[in-house]
Amino acid sequence: MSGTDSTKPWLEGGPVVILVEPQLGENIGSAVRAMGNFGLSRLRLVNPREGWPNPKAVTFASGADRILDHAQVFPDLRAALADLNFVVAATARERGMQKSVLGADEVAREVVGRMAGGEEVGLVFGRERTGLYTEEVSLADVILTLPVNPAFASLNLGMAVAVVAYEWFKLSSGGALPFQPPDRYKNADKADLLAFFDHLERELDAALFFRSPTKRPVTIRNIRNIFHRIGLTRQDVATLHGIVGALVEGRGLREARTAARLEGRREEGTDAPGEGEADA
Repeated sequence: MSGTDSTKPWLEGGPVVILVEPQLGENIGSAVRAMGNFGLSRLRLVNPREGWPNPKAVTFASGADRILDHAQVFPDLRAALADLNFVVAATARERGMQKSVLGADEVAREVVGRMAGGEEVGLVFGRERTGLYTEEVSLADVILTLPVNPAFASLNLGMAVAVVAYEWFKLSSGGALPFQPPDRYKNADKADLLAFFDHLERELDAALFFRSPTKRPVTIRNIRNIFHRIGLTRQDVATLHGIVGALVEGRGLREARTAARLEGRREEGTDAPGEGEADA
């Protein structure tokens, strides 16, 4: 899906996203792209392995550069959490801790409620290969995990951020979609619809569609019900009139061409000298 519109305001805010010792710039960029998609703008990096800034992160951010430009770098997780009031740690493994374990939708509700009360909230994601260490999870208030295949619970860093960011944005924005279908034309009134039925049935009669006189009424009802179920607009009915008219006109042209060919053959047969005769 691609729908970037530079005329729209850039949404900012939301919980802080904290990536602990991310290994690849590409994964940082992918996470940032997901943040930009869902209105998160505050990024903190804890001791990124390849240093910072990272040009590969810019490439994979796909235009969400402003998030990278304002990213903060910390030497350890404790420093990155110091000014936060509530922290969520993402992990796919059970850690034997007496902490609430929430799904992404539950985390979204918790985050929205706490931020509405003025709290600062952080979402912590671990290393691509090993995730968060148990000691790091212990610094969080709740644990976030996702209902994934237990035999393969390995999400790419960007994917994990995207899932959580999506749930947060869906809830905080009221689930409003960026666009809706355009307003429909006014539905056709019955007079327009009946006129179309008359037109269609007249031409079907002419085309010998109704081969059984006894079944004709039932067939007509079925045809009318098809169009009633669609809920035709006045524009739809006008288009259907045009379609039927074009089909009739096309049939007439084909019949005229066929008649002309037959007439031409007859004329050739009449004018040609018969067998055994010579031209005068």
